[in-house]
Amino acid sequence: MNVASQNTLPLNSAVAETDFDVEAIRRDFPVLHQEINGHPLAYLDNAASSQRPQSVIDAVRYYEEHDHANVHRGVHTLSQRATDAYEGGREKIRAFINAESNQEIIYVRGATEAINLVAQSYGRSRMQAGDEIVITTMEHHSNIVPWQLLAEQTGVRLRVIPITRRGELELEAVDELLNERTRLLSVVYISNALGTINPVKTLIDKAHSRGIPVMLDAAQAAPHTRIDVQALDCDFLAMSGHKMYGPTGIGILYGKRSLLEAMPPYQGGGEMILAVNFERSVYNELPYKFEAGTPNISGAIGLGAAVDYLQAIGLERISRYEHKLLRYATEKLESIPELKIVGTAREKASVISFTVDGVHPHDLGTIVDSEGVAIRTGHHCAMPVMEFFGVPATARASFAFYNTTAEIDALANALQTALGVLR
Repeated sequence: MNVASQNTLPLNSAVAETDFDVEAIRRDFPVLHQEINGHPLAYLDNAASSQRPQSVIDAVRYYEEHDHANVHRGVHTLSQRATDAYEGGREKIRAFINAESNQEIIYVRGATEAINLVAQSYGRSRMQAGDEIVITTMEHHSNIVPWQLLAEQTGVRLRVIPITRRGELELEAVDELLNERTRLLSVVYISNALGTINPVKTLIDKAHSRGIPVMLDAAQAAPHTRIDVQALDCDFLAMSGHKMYGPTGIGILYGKRSLLEAMPPYQGGGEMILAVNFERSVYNELPYKFEAGTPNISGAIGLGAAVDYLQAIGLERISRYEHKLLRYATEKLESIPELKIVGTAREKASVISFTVDGVHPHDLGTIVDSEGVAIRTGHHCAMPVMEFFGVPATARASFAFYNTTAEIDALANALQTALGVLR
């Protein structure tokens, strides 16, 4: 197998079919075909980390077995093949989000590192005491803590857009919070805790009308909806590979080239330099200026294969199918009198957080796991959301395009079992 075929591994016939054949798609995911505690696995924890299709597993394995070598640093064949596959993944991601140039695609460990990079490189070099950064109440901790660290370093102030009881942004507050002191709006595209799809284009337009750049946390959005960074006109965007059917430890920071070129390096070391002496260093061009050290080569190749898989199925088809799952699951869970859904936004992705009267979510998760159903319990790295709704934690079921209505039925039955045990 040559490098070209490695990056176009055959997909299951499901992706070529006119109708959405979920059973054919499920055959592409080996991990789904097992029993947990004597029951067929129903994996409903996709907002935490999605599973990998065989094509991604094969792409990583092929690199490890045939092409492992460091990239950009060798003239021998293995290094050349590894570099081609690694940079091929970058081009796939550029096309996936419609960035203008590969120079705008920075490999990072995930959305968390992408946001930290912007905070420490863009924010620390441009912001000072009295400046303000605006975020929202529904942010993941990775879009809160980096700005708090920046506030401690520079004296900038963090301001927060409130949300409603439905889990939607109070848009009228946006115009009040964005002002002449605002230096950045950083907002989640889709909430991991509530499933809310935010009106990001409206927010971007509001910010840009005041000359304010915008960062999008698209970790939850990338596997569920088509992203076009040029149409959105966002200034920065963060994604995580493991949310979009790729490996862990790999992600992307997109940034407009003009901004990235003006930013200082985030880390120092090999690859991000052109020349070094004891007096000064000359930094490399984009994107390598922000990619110090030996990268996660297999992760980048696997992420490229995941993008191939998503593109082959089609984000529009994925979105339609997952919306059907969301509607079905919402009706199913609402039929349980003791259960309350937390987050009922009118525009939602395939995430349902809920509580059950008198039952701690952790106990709930343990019981449903005994029935083979995997859900997430806790604060979902969104403690301000939990505080707003007055709960210590929620249970969360999150759906991917390989899930089925039968698995949702299994969840509902497992919840009834848990109620019988715990109440």
